[in-house]
Amino acid sequence: MARRRRIHTFSHDGLTFDVRDTGPLDGPPVVLLHGFPQTSTSWDKVSELLHGDGYRTIAPDLRGYSPGARPSGRRAYATELLAEDVAALLAVVGEPVHLVGHDWGSAIGWVVAARHPDRLLSWTAVSVPHPAAFVASMARSTQLLKSWYMGFFQLPVVPELVLTRARGVRERVLRHAGMDRDLLARFQTEMVDGGALTGGLGFYRALPFSAKGLQGTVRVPTTLVWSTGDVALGRAGVDLTPRHVDAPYELVVLEGVSHWIPDHAPQVLVDAITRRARAAAA
Repeated sequence: MARRRRIHTFSHDGLTFDVRDTGPLDGPPVVLLHGFPQTSTSWDKVSELLHGDGYRTIAPDLRGYSPGARPSGRRAYATELLAEDVAALLAVVGEPVHLVGHDWGSAIGWVVAARHPDRLLSWTAVSVPHPAAFVASMARSTQLLKSWYMGFFQLPVVPELVLTRARGVRERVLRHAGMDRDLLARFQTEMVDGGALTGGLGFYRALPFSAKGLQGTVRVPTTLVWSTGDVALGRAGVDLTPRHVDAPYELVVLEGVSHWIPDHAPQVLVDAITRRARAAAA
């Protein structure tokens, strides 16, 4: 194996992505994919704990979030492109990794796991079930109602105005979703002041162009971590997910925890990640 080096940036599709590569350089690499409306800093608590267990963590700021990777147009954020961005990072890492994704990072990670199983040792999805299971759940549960915001985010300009100028409305919605004062402050700093909001919304706006990227059976050892306090994601998609995994699979249910699992239950999440990683390495 070639000598490992820190990864600070990588390039793909004419874009440049920022990366937080921390922890013991000789440790097994864990790639962490953030969700909306957060950046790679959402993994700080998880990363610190993983470092203590000897793992190296590699957390990119995804397309739309990294200042050098903010293309215009809805089609530029199709899920297939987001997954290939991650595949490009895995090529730079140069060895199989343990992949972890939360929220949109989970949706993207499912696609990566289905398309590039040779680049993964294990896959831990956080909050979001397999995309095909999620879509199927809309027809047999209250998931469609829970996902009302996805339709709202399709509107041009209006979501940006609400999330930047109507701060009272924004805080009520985000607090209802489980965000605390610290998470709300990071939203303002990273998403609004940092200019990542429109890029993050692009993931939703590209959904009409992403159908092809949402299919595929996963043949990588997989763990799904889901929390009962998640107001956006119900149990139906979680229960349908095993149909799309042809590999060792574990479901971890966190009672009463909000959607923001990496921030609010980092130790339990790390336990699930490392349990999956150890089993894959055995």
